[in-house]
Amino acid sequence: MTSAATSLSSGAAGLGVGGYLEFEKSLLRIQNDIEEMEREQLEHGRNLSAEIRKQRTRFKSTMKRIYKSLTPWETVLVARHPKRPLVPDYIRMCFRDFSELHGDRLFADDKAMLTGFARIGGHKVMLIGHNKGRDIKERVACNFGCAHPEGYRRALHKMRLAEKFGLPVVCLIDTQGAYPGIGAEERGIAHSIAVNVMELSRLRTPIICVVIGEGGSGGALGIGVGDRVAMFEHAFYSVISPEGCAAILWKTAEQRKHAAEALQLTAKALKKLDIVDDVISEPTGGAHRQPEEAAESLEKYLVETLTDLKRKKIDTLVQVRYQRLRALGSFFSEPGVDKKTTQTQPTGRRSTPRASRLQSRFATRTRKATV
Repeated sequence: MTSAATSLSSGAAGLGVGGYLEFEKSLLRIQNDIEEMEREQLEHGRNLSAEIRKQRTRFKSTMKRIYKSLTPWETVLVARHPKRPLVPDYIRMCFRDFSELHGDRLFADDKAMLTGFARIGGHKVMLIGHNKGRDIKERVACNFGCAHPEGYRRALHKMRLAEKFGLPVVCLIDTQGAYPGIGAEERGIAHSIAVNVMELSRLRTPIICVVIGEGGSGGALGIGVGDRVAMFEHAFYSVISPEGCAAILWKTAEQRKHAAEALQLTAKALKKLDIVDDVISEPTGGAHRQPEEAAESLEKYLVETLTDLKRKKIDTLVQVRYQRLRALGSFFSEPGVDKKTTQTQPTGRRSTPRASRLQSRFATRTRKATV
């Protein structure tokens, strides 16, 4: 079994009776009470409408309380919910006139990566996204959403096509990571992702990336560099899965909850760290409960952001994107340095003692090489 399938099984293991997650037991009890009263009302003719309404109100308030304070691991379970909307679902609900483009012109047509022209609002876009598959047969065909090198080459070819025709690129991210098999390694999966990251950083067209479910490792980064990077409220974005992190650090996947806490993978944590730009709100109880409402939020965000980005000159857009990437995560700040007192340099770096030393050192090397 691949690591993708193992992770999927682990996520699905959190499901209980009726599709409720392991932390939703109180909701399940209330739902059972409602169904029991409805059955008694139907069979015995007793009027229990008031009690049923009271229990439904209790159900909503309990769900709101639970989802207001999810732990990182609980967020992972929500992001992996089998009924959570996938990229094809959002294509159907948000986009019009989707015309899929196949193949990478080198090896194969990777079903784990969807690419094609589409319309959203009044904008024509190039849409790129991972495809996990809904049933088991489709999931196997799509490698559980884990793309091969040809999937990333396919995405890059379509991005360059979008650049040629002046179309914005919209990337919907939902993968546990790139495909981990030997064949993918032999065909250069690491190189394919690295090339995509480099080319996306300088692509001369607006780029919007949204993590709609799982944002795992290099598999997400391969289509995850853009002018705006957003996440759904109950999605997660991480360098490695909690199970993989736990297996490395603690030698057992049983420590996945602690790993999820340490990885800072939630939308709220990543927004605080300036890794993502925006957080898209979800319906109470997650996107899997009200897919149409989640799709409406996504469409609104994409249309507003596309309108904003298309107003900017392309040279300015690329330069700001470069500066954003250079300052990502504030890695040039030293411990104890107050971020509020730092000044942004033309390169986008923060002016800290260490950053200043590095800048002067590389500037000296550049002058010597020129001479």
